Amino acid sequence: MSIGTAFHPRTAPLNRKMQWREWAGYLAASAYADHLDIEYNAIREAAALIDVTPLYKYLVSGPDAVRLIDRIITRDASKLQVGQVYYTCWCDEEGKVIDDGTVARLDEATYRWTAADPSLRWFTMNSAGLDVRIEEITETVAALAVQGPLSRAVVEAATGERWDDLKYFRRRASRVDDIEVDVSRTGYTGDLGYELWVDSAQAVRLWDTVMEAGSAFGARPAGMLALDVARVEAGLILLEVDYTSSRLALIPEQAYSPFELGILGRFVDFDKAADFVGKRALEAERDRGGPARRLVGLEAKWDGIEAAFAAQDLPPALSPMTSREPVPVFAGQRQVGRATSTAWSPILKKAIALTSVAREFADPGIGLRIEWTVEARRGTVPATVVDLPFLDPPRKRA
Repeated sequence: MSIGTAFHPRTAPLNRKMQWREWAGYLAASAYADHLDIEYNAIREAAALIDVTPLYKYLVSGPDAVRLIDRIITRDASKLQVGQVYYTCWCDEEGKVIDDGTVARLDEATYRWTAADPSLRWFTMNSAGLDVRIEEITETVAALAVQGPLSRAVVEAATGERWDDLKYFRRRASRVDDIEVDVSRTGYTGDLGYELWVDSAQAVRLWDTVMEAGSAFGARPAGMLALDVARVEAGLILLEVDYTSSRLALIPEQAYSPFELGILGRFVDFDKAADFVGKRALEAERDRGGPARRLVGLEAKWDGIEAAFAAQDLPPALSPMTSREPVPVFAGQRQVGRATSTAWSPILKKAIALTSVAREFADPGIGLRIEWTVEARRGTVPATVVDLPFLDPPRKRA
């Protein structure tokens, strides 16, 4: 049975339609407003408050904390500075991704590690012989994402201090009234944004203060449906949708290496001093010329979508929600991949999809066809391979 997060006393009354979904055992609001575009617009035009508390969270500390992290993740943990945050993944011995998440260095020997799936057992198994403590803090630490072009103004109003000096993927401690919070310049929307990490006992007070501070900037709560559209535009992958954890893969095709998952491949550091789980397998993949498939963006042609509806004597009508159902992608009559997340982008006015394709079809500009179903009749529409992300506003890093 799913339970409410620490913010539930405030989010539940706002979710008047009782649109909930399960996320890691918690209730997560699908949408608060009458239409998800209202919340999406807050993300892209103003500021949105998103409850991301269900993320699995761990505190890693002790003399060998950095050695444990370096043993597991593909990035060089010895270069992670106090106040810095890594986005990274970790793999099994075959070089297949188990999960992806963030690692934030809080002080010289303490790190906050987030994951999409339970990871305590994996971290503990790899801590053999190390002087390190691993504590799960999922229930004791709440997390509130403040995302959008006006998110900085909201956070400044809530904390009473400037945040234009905090760089992308950096963090520092702060206060909201007398509440201790840790603020990281991170998020899952591909926009300017921050995440506020707070003791669960103070979550409701934090929500109230941030909502009050954000009222002057049009801030509003946003649910998972709006977040799903934003993360696809940003080219951000989702576990068990765009890839399967190698722990749950039933066949080899369901397991992915970092190099098959776009941005994750950029975060594999073969030159770091420490060996990490899966390094040899990834080196072998590199030496073979890389993976046989790649993650790309795909833009469906509007004329083709219109024609598919016209064939059923219907005007074109696209769902505002992201589809997480995989659909085949073709080159001619041959299936060469599959689209895993498909969405209509309100800001780009395009139908877009995160797509895994054979590497010979991964270059931008290549024309493919994506399966499209209208009134239970399957067909295909033309589409073009494009670079990810689809949307990358300069304010995200400014």
